[in-house]
Amino acid sequence: MSGSPLAQNVPAAQKSTGDATYNKARLFVAGGLALAMSGIAAALRANTATDLQRIFLDPIDKVRSAEMIGAILGLPFLGYAVTIAVGSPLLDYIGMGLLLPLSGVLFSMGALLMIFAGDLASGAGVYNVLWIGAVITGIGWGLVETVTNPMVASLYPNDKTSKLNAVHAWWPGGLVIGGLLGVAMSKFEIGWQWKLAIVILPAVMLVALCAGLKFPPTERVAAGVSAKDMFKELMNPLFFVFFAAMFLTAASELAPGQWVDFALSRTVHMPGILLLVYVSGLMFLMRHFAGHLVHRLSPIGVLWFSCVGAGLGLYALSVANSPVTALLAATIWGTGCCYMWPTMLAAASERFPRGGALLMGLMGTAGTLSIQFVLPIMGNIYDTTKVKAAGGDAAFKALQPGPELDRVLSIAAQTSFRDVAILPVVLLFVFAGIWFYDRSKGGYKATRIS
Repeated sequence: MSGSPLAQNVPAAQKSTGDATYNKARLFVAGGLALAMSGIAAALRANTATDLQRIFLDPIDKVRSAEMIGAILGLPFLGYAVTIAVGSPLLDYIGMGLLLPLSGVLFSMGALLMIFAGDLASGAGVYNVLWIGAVITGIGWGLVETVTNPMVASLYPNDKTSKLNAVHAWWPGGLVIGGLLGVAMSKFEIGWQWKLAIVILPAVMLVALCAGLKFPPTERVAAGVSAKDMFKELMNPLFFVFFAAMFLTAASELAPGQWVDFALSRTVHMPGILLLVYVSGLMFLMRHFAGHLVHRLSPIGVLWFSCVGAGLGLYALSVANSPVTALLAATIWGTGCCYMWPTMLAAASERFPRGGALLMGLMGTAGTLSIQFVLPIMGNIYDTTKVKAAGGDAAFKALQPGPELDRVLSIAAQTSFRDVAILPVVLLFVFAGIWFYDRSKGGYKATRIS
């Protein structure tokens, strides 16, 4: 073995990722549970956004309250981005066995802060408490992906795309669980605080599941690749193309997903959270069949067709005005976005395997940073459009609940979705270029660590 001191000090028994050494099934379940926890939390944040805006943010600044709730919904993505950027290069030194259960602790802390925000502060100070709670939740989410992605890549080095799609099926799985619970609790008039508290249950289960569980080294460490070589791998110009593409693919999927309940419920005359549940159910099922598509099209081909569906779906959501048209639009969008996140991670890892956990972490950082930028932008578009449609600040403030307010907010919602639809269209040209480049070299080939 050569490379970093860490790689040299890993006992021989721990370098194997075979079934005899590591409980692959339990590790895979732990990763899936952690992602489900993240999805449940995201769905219930989206489901309670209207409550948080009405109770806490409208009294602070009614004109800018949508931008403020957009910022809060985006903060977990910022916490994620910073955590995964810092944690990924340190993963082999700190250890998966510490960071994965810690994510459950942080999800619980973040939820509790948001639940008791009104008791911990008053007036404008409540926004700061919500802000901190959202950031802590994001740090926990960042730890989930810091561990899960390189763990699965290490356990299944020859089947990354299929296994990463399968484990990431539990992110939309969590969205389905959280979304349905949110709708049911609303029907029975259970308070928003109890909705946010639900995430504590899977968090406790995750901590218990990780107790005594033996985690593998990352693929890079197991192969003896030094930290120096890991950083050198990231200097490949093509990696920067993938990094930028991850920024846009995530913005096409996750930002609209967090915005759909808040923005579209009036427009399509049904709870927007049900659209998120429906799309997440599609993703949960379809991600289990990613391997078949990848073998036919290659990961880059799958990403190109994903961008077609995402662009068309977002535009269709911007003009949907009934439950039927909303479901049709959501089907197109969900089918397009389905494979984006895990396939981007797998394609980057297969092309640059020596980049290890750092590379996968930076890809996740790019994805979540985009949400922190895009969600407030969507909120700003929404606020600007609603004021313009109403005829000015004073006219909007004077609007009372009723048909005219619904008309103004519907225009704002449609505009915010239509403007985001341009993002996956840009990626069509990027992935087409990579696809043709691969074909000129004999087709897509995963790189193996020698």
